[in-house]
Amino acid sequence: MSNPSFISFSGVSKSYDGANYVVDDLNLDVRNGEFLSLLGPSGSGKTTTLMMLAGFESPTQGEIRLDGKRLDDKPPHQRDIGMVFQNYALFPHLTIAENVAFLLSVRRVGRAEQKARVKRALEMIELPHLANRRPSQLSGEQQQRVALARTLVFEPSVVLMAEPLGALDKRLRETIQYEIMRLYRELSLTIVYVTHDQAEALTMSDRVAVFSDGRIQQAATPTELY
Repeated sequence: MSNPSFISFSGVSKSYDGANYVVDDLNLDVRNGEFLSLLGPSGSGKTTTLMMLAGFESPTQGEIRLDGKRLDDKPPHQRDIGMVFQNYALFPHLTIAENVAFLLSVRRVGRAEQKARVKRALEMIELPHLANRRPSQLSGEQQQRVALARTLVFEPSVVLMAEPLGALDKRLRETIQYEIMRLYRELSLTIVYVTHDQAEALTMSDRVAVFSDGRIQQAATPTELY
């Protein structure tokens, strides 16, 4: 029988000073193909949880598994996890196509394969005509789309998003929300999404985990939470 849990946090805690816990005894399972939002105010532990899953932070206690395998001892680039941040973190000196290809070149993917994947990724976000422009020549919305494409191009098994729409105005936020939902469905992604915006979490997610003081108060579907 296959384990329905694709990502699992078991007894995970994080403390920076040995006394106070930013994340306290976290037990959480994420199913394959699920869109899970971590919702809570600043300092509630949601971003630290995401960073531990990405490998940028290490748990003080407990273990994290992806598809049954321990992740704790693996560096970020070996985790098959893609990440989209609030600041697009695009390289200003590279073209859009080069930005999207960057992670493929780091992973030593062949030139022809890189080209094909970049073309596909730019078509996916509907910006193939901007391949040769630089980030400074794009709008905020277009840059966030490129950040999405750069994450999806190496076909990670999980995509993490840390407040990816925080810097956009309301209209653009809705556009990119729709874009994320479309790609999530088309590509059958597993997404863990951090936000402090209740409406965003309830609109986009299959399930929402509500954080407060380093603990999950409730994890349920948007309908149940509402």
